[in-house]
Amino acid sequence: MQFVKNCVQGESKMRYDETSGNELAMAEGTQKDPLVLFMPSGKRGRFPVGTSVLEAARKLGVYVESVCGGRATCGRCQVEVQEGNFAKHKIVSSNDHITPRGPKEERYDRVRGLPEARRLSCSAQILGDLVIDVPQDTVINAQVVRKAAVDRHIERNPAVQLCYVEVEEPDMHKPLGDLDRLKLALEKEWGWKDLLIAPHLIPQVQSILRKGNWAVTAAIHRDMDSSRPFIIGLWPDLKNEAYGVACDIGSTTIAMHLVSLLSGRIVASSGTSNPQIRFGEDLMSRVSYVMMNPDGREAMTKAVREAVNGLIGKVCEEGEVNRDDILDMVFVANPIMHHLFLGIDPTELGQAPFALAVSGALQYWAHDIDIEVNRGARVYLLPCIAGHVGADAAGATLSEGPYRQDKMMLLVDVGTNAEIVLGNRERVVAASSPTGPAFEGAEISCGQRAAPGAIERVRIDPVTLEPRYRVIGVDKWSDEEGFEEAAAAVGVTGICGSAIIEVVAEMYLSGIISEDGVIDGAMAERSPRIIQNGRTYSYLLRDGEPRITVTQNDVRAIQLAKAALYAGIKLLMEKQGIDKVDAIRFAGAFGSFIDPKYAMVLGLIPDCNLEDVKAVGNAAGTGALMALLNRGHRREIEQVVRKIEKIETALEEKFQQHFVNAMAMPNKVEPFPELAKVVQLPERKVLGGGSDEGGGGRRRRRERG
Repeated sequence: MQFVKNCVQGESKMRYDETSGNELAMAEGTQKDPLVLFMPSGKRGRFPVGTSVLEAARKLGVYVESVCGGRATCGRCQVEVQEGNFAKHKIVSSNDHITPRGPKEERYDRVRGLPEARRLSCSAQILGDLVIDVPQDTVINAQVVRKAAVDRHIERNPAVQLCYVEVEEPDMHKPLGDLDRLKLALEKEWGWKDLLIAPHLIPQVQSILRKGNWAVTAAIHRDMDSSRPFIIGLWPDLKNEAYGVACDIGSTTIAMHLVSLLSGRIVASSGTSNPQIRFGEDLMSRVSYVMMNPDGREAMTKAVREAVNGLIGKVCEEGEVNRDDILDMVFVANPIMHHLFLGIDPTELGQAPFALAVSGALQYWAHDIDIEVNRGARVYLLPCIAGHVGADAAGATLSEGPYRQDKMMLLVDVGTNAEIVLGNRERVVAASSPTGPAFEGAEISCGQRAAPGAIERVRIDPVTLEPRYRVIGVDKWSDEEGFEEAAAAVGVTGICGSAIIEVVAEMYLSGIISEDGVIDGAMAERSPRIIQNGRTYSYLLRDGEPRITVTQNDVRAIQLAKAALYAGIKLLMEKQGIDKVDAIRFAGAFGSFIDPKYAMVLGLIPDCNLEDVKAVGNAAGTGALMALLNRGHRREIEQVVRKIEKIETALEEKFQQHFVNAMAMPNKVEPFPELAKVVQLPERKVLGGGSDEGGGGRRRRRERG
């Protein structure tokens, strides 16, 4: 991993050779000016003392709405200052680094109310280094969370069962308590023996029985067959509906499904950005924040639990369900999100040997971890596989079932930390790979998360080098009539992850960049879209406002990310003794929108028949859904996880060599015969004094999507 780190650090020195959109203010300002970082976009720059936060946001292209034109009357430009030492960004942020509330903000607070932590960016001025969070509830074109449920049949065997019974009335000749007679009725009519009851229900039993005229519905929870059953809910008369929640807590997004436990029907699905992103974009920066700030763990735990509660409220409103009717919950998450959600210090996961506090499956009372649902509701968390291969990978493994296949299946969940599972019914191995946030738009000059206005598809004409693209929220391609009119509503604001992969792959296929990822300045003679930036070149994707380019640093960031992922995959293939996989499954929100062809051209994944490469959506969430609706799946994945072999890439000597080879496109040494059947790779072009080896072959007209 040190090698990857050194590469990243080496490349970061190039950033100041260019003037990108994100670094505009940096180029214009001086090193003495305060450094301001906006989250969750990750855009940053230096600005003179006295600059308003709104002005800084606008110069960096950060979307902060202001309807009143800076008069502090609309209140739409609200932001929050994050306090603490953000070591990754070398920023110590404090409320002392921003002007105090002035008369305009005080007036707005009196008239309309302004939360204590919020500021109006049009009035607040920069005094020192700042980390500014733009709350998602103030953003109209907020991130599109694309983690939908996968339609599949799941046999129902939930951990919660509703049982209607009629209880004998009190009898002076039979001095049994009301609760004891309730238990007897449940045993007689439903076969439940040795029942326990949630303590909060005991004081309510008598009143509920009498309100129901001795007819009640009890919710019984039993996870394992060996466990004693628990009465977790009690209602007068007949109650014929109960709900559960399946939730995937990702480092970037949180996705949730509200499900009927009786029918298995998904009532509502929704997602939101993980608010922890304000403390750090990637997992290690959040661990660093915990280490650098005494209350860091508590702050992040509180933030994610509040987000989960907010999401519960959202799905309940959408599904017209009372949150008190939620009786069971299943969560999946990567190890660091898992620990922070449970209130466990993740520090040990930030350093070798990356020890988990707990790896097995866990159960909690929902109210013990501040989840606002029925007081008797239970929470189940899938087991973690290893230090950086978490319960989300376990959920994806349960969903796709490589251990149920004869074929060798590769399962990849692409995120800030990619989780890789490779295997069949004979053997399953797993690893994590430090891809970083580049695939999700961070560290890319014009990168952004998937939101209306983001470019999501790119094609480049190999002759003219002219691009065409599609934008989230617009059905037309950019070269189609009516595109500009349709795009005016959302704007064209940046490049999201799927487009970043496509544009770099298209630049390679079009000859704009060499196999080593160097933008060819000689191509400027063919097209004005090749622009010189000091000693390097950029590709102009859109000449407008904002101006969207792909810089040499952007290409290098993608190379570093994809090389780390491929090197991890290659190590697992060697452990399995294979040189080819039979099937590939892309999981996760980002993976769902990757075009397999371009992923392979880039060298993100190994060669494979494209028909056997599929996106499976939020497989981790689907696994959580399966565990929610069928407790047998919980035992299944618990057993499978015990058998999965974890490969620690940091300890593998060959990782460095695989990484170096994978920096090339698609790869320096690996053949891609299946890819060659559908795409004509360009002649090898080595820039910067290298020899033209391995070239040759006619360029055929290639298939276009």
